[in-house]
Amino acid sequence: MFDYKGKVVLVSGASSGLGAQMAKGYAKQGATLIITARRVEKLEKVAEEIRKYGVNCYPIKCDVTDVESIKNMTEEVKSKTKKVDVLVNCAGSAKNAGVLSMTDEEWDFTIKTDMTSLFYVTREIGKIMKENGCGRIINIASMYGMVGNMAMDTVAYHTSKGGVINFTRAVAAELAKYNITCNAICPGYFDTELTHDTLITDEFTAYMKATVPLGRYGKEGELNAAAIFLGSEEASYVTGAILPVDGGYTAI
Repeated sequence: MFDYKGKVVLVSGASSGLGAQMAKGYAKQGATLIITARRVEKLEKVAEEIRKYGVNCYPIKCDVTDVESIKNMTEEVKSKTKKVDVLVNCAGSAKNAGVLSMTDEEWDFTIKTDMTSLFYVTREIGKIMKENGCGRIINIASMYGMVGNMAMDTVAYHTSKGGVINFTRAVAAELAKYNITCNAICPGYFDTELTHDTLITDEFTAYMKATVPLGRYGKEGELNAAAIFLGSEEASYVTGAILPVDGGYTAI
């Protein structure tokens, strides 16, 4: 099961963090990887690590908030692999502030980067999948798209990830006729270069023990199984699903 030999997987936001981890997870299953991000030097380093698993990996620079950049990336994908079997929309960023203090610029940046960008990329790569008669789209949302929180004020992030969840359902319903599935993964607290300094503090460690049933943050690679499952041939009847991988945070 879960053999990806002959499959092409595109992961956005793959220069670090969860994107890089999932890309490596797919590589271990034999997939050909296309990894995109804005930071080319970091992409190249990740690509070198992925190729050690004996698979091809194509790093392509792409700004997911820029339509022309996405179209250029799509043309390069067509020239290199001619197909995309699995799209993982992982790229994102956010400005954290509360509803009473957030600026218009911070709101617009977060919504465009974390939600509108998924529409841009899915629109272009979805056309390739339609031509090929099949595809798997996996959107990386967040447990914060399902609930509020009392640890930090980040209203635009909650809003954007909630939008990603229902975007997923809408796309699942719309593209099913083309044999394209669309599902979302909602990660909880994971240790990445962006979150590490916060997660290791005594205050946040105590907060996680109080709010996460498993009592800890997610470790490197613990998101990969969900991504591999949802992108697989075996998950052909799973679409519109919202899968939390959060240590139980949204269960209580």
